[in-house]
Amino acid sequence: MPHRAHLFSLRIANALRESLKESPYTAQRFGKDIIAGITVGIIAIPLSMALAIASGVAPQYGLYTAMIAGFIIALTGGSRFSISGPTAAFVVILYPIAEKFGLGGLLIATLLSGLILIAMAFARLGRFIEYIPESVTLGFTSGIAIVIATLQLKDFFGLTIQYPETYVEKVHTLAQALPGFDSASLTVGLTTFATLLLWKKISSLPPHIPALLVGVLTAWLLGLQGHEVDTIGSRFSYLLPDGSVGAGIPPILPEFFWPWEQPGADGQPIGLSWSLLQLLLPAAFSIAMLGAIESLLCAVVLDGMTNTRHSANSELLGQGIGNIVVPFFGGITATAAIARSAANFRAGAQTPIAAMIHALVVMAGLLVLAPVLAHLPMASMAALLLLVAWNISEADKVVHFFRTAPKGDIMVLATCLSLTVLFDMVIAIGVGIVLASLLFMRDISEMTKVSDISDNSKLISEPLPAGWAVYKINGPLFFAAADRIFSELATHSRDKKAVILYMDAVPVIDAGGLAALLKFLTACAKHNTEVRIADLQFQPLKTLARAGLKPQDNVLGFYPTLQAALPFNSGQADRTAGDAEQRV
Repeated sequence: MPHRAHLFSLRIANALRESLKESPYTAQRFGKDIIAGITVGIIAIPLSMALAIASGVAPQYGLYTAMIAGFIIALTGGSRFSISGPTAAFVVILYPIAEKFGLGGLLIATLLSGLILIAMAFARLGRFIEYIPESVTLGFTSGIAIVIATLQLKDFFGLTIQYPETYVEKVHTLAQALPGFDSASLTVGLTTFATLLLWKKISSLPPHIPALLVGVLTAWLLGLQGHEVDTIGSRFSYLLPDGSVGAGIPPILPEFFWPWEQPGADGQPIGLSWSLLQLLLPAAFSIAMLGAIESLLCAVVLDGMTNTRHSANSELLGQGIGNIVVPFFGGITATAAIARSAANFRAGAQTPIAAMIHALVVMAGLLVLAPVLAHLPMASMAALLLLVAWNISEADKVVHFFRTAPKGDIMVLATCLSLTVLFDMVIAIGVGIVLASLLFMRDISEMTKVSDISDNSKLISEPLPAGWAVYKINGPLFFAAADRIFSELATHSRDKKAVILYMDAVPVIDAGGLAALLKFLTACAKHNTEVRIADLQFQPLKTLARAGLKPQDNVLGFYPTLQAALPFNSGQADRTAGDAEQRV
């Protein structure tokens, strides 16, 4: 099956190889990749800076991420149209890490997450991401959107506050500070946000740059009237090699350095110790899980748009390599971004080379436009992220889900959303998956039924002797259903001379089902009730044979069909456990 083999393949640069193998890489295809790369690179410059700020670090680290991780993941990954870099989904994880452990801790956590992603790739776990229910993904992405939007209100309204740790405290602090909002910052934020919304209606071009230009112009006009607005240049500064201090972002390429030599929360090099790794490992696991989910969901969306197929494990490998390399150059966590990836395809991208060109455009923006980028108002950056938060919330899909989904799935979504907002995304995903699994098992167990077919003339042509009964079991006999089924059977079988279990509709028996069956057989033996099991499917047959269950005269018998198990057909050959054991 070549299609299935492709899905589970693992090789470096899989997407690049596949896209170049399909047809010759002509100048025309290269030209389309250049246009797409430039288009997405222009979008990525302000977004990367805004997401770095939202994650608790200086804006240049977002640009480093888009440049380095974006290039490496495109080169080594398994999805040909994905654009990787900093994304909004990571803000809820990275911001607390940056607050508690500083830049150094964030870079080490990113490095650890890259190692986990590579381990997931080699374990061929790429396709298992599909087992995360939609109720869980919608719940935590909506929760992430709420948290991101809350964090941006500080700069949008020009508030001078420090956010406390918990979400409830954040909201309380915002509510108290809101009456003291800065009218100039709010004006800039509103004009930027309005431009973002209106531009979509008048042009097919991305709205990010026009909206930011309107924000800059508004801030400049307000400055002429004596109303100063906080900008990237006034908020952030950098130290050049010659000892001079600059405002905004440094117009130089990042240098190689060890992540553990970067400052922690106290401003001193964080160092590397076993205790620090233990503290960062849960966060790194969270980053890796979210990165895997985001990148593979993005690849699935692109497959639907482009009628292509990605290699899930190769994509995890590329994401892992990118997140291992980028911390050594100051870059924070990266993963595939659905909006930028979709823009890449719509702009005419042909191969992953478009994503590499996007990374080079971001690098050119850093080197050439750094003085200009310093004038971007913080309120405009906040407005940009408010729109990003709205887009990732998928509010229309959530509303539709609440209207149409079963109550159990709605409960899972509401639980994941609440836990993401109030506590932690990892807790939300863990609890959501467990809750969804329990509800699924409950639903499946309720499908397993037992019915008395002793009087069914279609299956039993003659009346049964007194004290005989035939019970048909429908559905899997796993731990969640087996106890109930066999307890019910035990109750009905106490006064019976013999019972026949017709099991042609039982596809599987697990260890819990086997234990419940053995308990039932023991109870029947105490009441001198003979049990005949008829028409076992292969998996239950194999399970009973491995358990060493053997027939006993007048106690237990195995039969190939229901007709052979009936008392008036007792001359037919029994299907014994010994026969079953030979078949297995």
